[in-house]
Amino acid sequence: MTIRKTLGTAVRALRRNITRSALTVLGIVIGIAAVIAMMEIGKGSSGSISKTIASMGANNLLIFPGTASTGGVSFGGGSSLTLTAEDCDAILRECSAIAAAAPLVRARPQIVYQDKNWVPTFVYGSTPAYLTVRDWSQLADGDIFTDADVRNASRVCVVGQTLVRELFGGQNPVGKEIRVKNVAFTVVGVLTPKGANAFGMDQDDILLAPWTTIKYRVSGSSTASSTTASTATASSNSADSTFPGAKAVFPAQSSTQSADAPMPVRFANVDQVIMSATAGDQIRPAIREVTALLRERHRLQPGEPDDFSIRDMTESANALASTTNMMTNLLLAVALISLVVGGVGIMNIMLVSVTERTREIGLRMAVGARSRDILRQFLTEATLLCLIGGLLGLALGRGAALMVQKFLRWPIESSVEAIIASIVVSAVVGIVFGFYPAWKASRLDPIEALRYE
Repeated sequence: MTIRKTLGTAVRALRRNITRSALTVLGIVIGIAAVIAMMEIGKGSSGSISKTIASMGANNLLIFPGTASTGGVSFGGGSSLTLTAEDCDAILRECSAIAAAAPLVRARPQIVYQDKNWVPTFVYGSTPAYLTVRDWSQLADGDIFTDADVRNASRVCVVGQTLVRELFGGQNPVGKEIRVKNVAFTVVGVLTPKGANAFGMDQDDILLAPWTTIKYRVSGSSTASSTTASTATASSNSADSTFPGAKAVFPAQSSTQSADAPMPVRFANVDQVIMSATAGDQIRPAIREVTALLRERHRLQPGEPDDFSIRDMTESANALASTTNMMTNLLLAVALISLVVGGVGIMNIMLVSVTERTREIGLRMAVGARSRDILRQFLTEATLLCLIGGLLGLALGRGAALMVQKFLRWPIESSVEAIIASIVVSAVVGIVFGFYPAWKASRLDPIEALRYE
């Protein structure tokens, strides 16, 4: 028998009992549909996580101050004021694996515009390089502040889309004046939207200004609160306690004078330094270079612990990606169980079909059909059943993924590999689970088959 005649015979055999054939492929349909839907949802989730991580900045590294302790009592990470803007400049100048770096000062003030107020999630003081590190160089409107603004502690800022919506009602805020902890700032630019980050925090709820302005004018500290430089500077403007009743050499500044003309000092700490490596494979060399440089600058002896910590953002990305892949693989395992159940159902129905068609098999063999012809016929029927189930499952799985995207707003992404794999798996299931019934049919004795009632 030719392949065409074999297919025709298989189709006629399946059409004899359409209801039974439909119920037989139901398990395959459900299994393939589950595989397709889970693959598309899982791939969409992985793609969404990758985009979210990329929106936080490519190849980012964060440097945090170390831990301060007194009398055996630790004050926690970041309590040691060890990072300076000069450290950031040295990193950018001497570390070849670093593409860009920016110091960062954080604050949490209230922002007021006319009769509206808002407390942003992020109020950062930095330099123009911050936007380069975060891949945020394109502004929706206006311009970024300059390095001259950083040196002069100018009262200028750029705002995110959330502040534009909450304070300005969606209108263009460039050139308008806002008050940050009772300090007037002029908005010079608007950032492009980024959305939520990998941890669900709104990246557009941000105000960015020169770090000197945030530190000296908004935070109200022109020195590191716990440094020797701070104490020495303060004591130079106070009366000498050695001589009771002595008067201060210079009159103390008023609060207005301090706000309008802050006095920067030699040592001014920053909360952290954010950097980006030149490439993904340069992250480890960058960490080694920065560690060696900061240990040298901070005069740390061999064996002495670091007074800073470096965090690699790719670790968070890999952790989120591995979690997503694990959940996707778990759901795929459940879907594969459905395929196995569907294959067992096909084997069962094919065994029933062999029993019902015993006289037909005997008649075919009596008129010249060989065992391999019978084997091929029943294998073709089982494979055809699975292929039909695979195509129906493919359509159902694709439809289910689209429904999830429409009603649940989950990201999905079509997978050509999953489509090809589903068709191949359908054919393999048909061959594997249809082989035994086909082999059993091919081994029947023609005389005994013709006697079968």
